[in-house]
Amino acid sequence: MIPPPPTVWPQPDGAPVSCREKLRMLAENHAELAQALQDAFEDAVLMGVDEQAMRGILSGMVKGLESPKRAGR
Repeated sequence: MIPPPPTVWPQPDGAPVSCREKLRMLAENHAELAQALQDAFEDAVLMGVDEQAMRGILSGMVKGLESPKRAGR
């Protein structure tokens, strides 16, 4: 089971995000992503992919995310 969204979304300085609209968007993104990850995981496993291998593949995708704040972007 994918954990629920965090109760606090920390900013780089450690202060929590407090804007209601931002919090709503973060909660919606969390729910959508959780469902997409679950669907992709289930599809792969039902098609014969090893569960641990698929978890590694999904983890690798997260590790490969590029920050929009990187220089030159």
